[in-house]
Amino acid sequence: MTTSTLRPFDVPAASHAYLALSAASLREAITTTEVPLRYASAHVAALRATAALLAARARPSRRPSRGRPVQRNAWLLLAEVAPELAEWATFFSAGAAKRAAAEAGSVRAVTEREADDLVRDADRFLAVVEESLGLVRHLPVPEHLPYAPGSSVA
Repeated sequence: MTTSTLRPFDVPAASHAYLALSAASLREAITTTEVPLRYASAHVAALRATAALLAARARPSRRPSRGRPVQRNAWLLLAEVAPELAEWATFFSAGAAKRAAAEAGSVRAVTEREADDLVRDADRFLAVVEESLGLVRHLPVPEHLPYAPGSSVA
């Protein structure tokens, strides 16, 4: 199946807004020293990047002839709309329960290593989404997390 790469001027304003929100969540994940918040913010960054892609590529589906429309989460929609990103969708979907636990305040929900790894993964995923939308990739996050806000990052 061929994937369509949009030109930057074809990308809807909603996609740009979601990408900005994704970058803000990623920035929060990078700068916080709280491990659960780092994990949750990184996961939200990936979710917002997914929303950007869905805003650009998804089309309304037909409503079933009977009953209520089928509800699907963003990760299922991502795999459907962008099959080339199905592995990412599976990966982030698997972390949704941990994100919920981290958001609920569980300090045992995730380890520092898991949080740092998810920050790097969300960063890579955001770059993949930007590229698939025909945009220039953002600069990657530093390898060593966390760093103090306002510090210089080489």
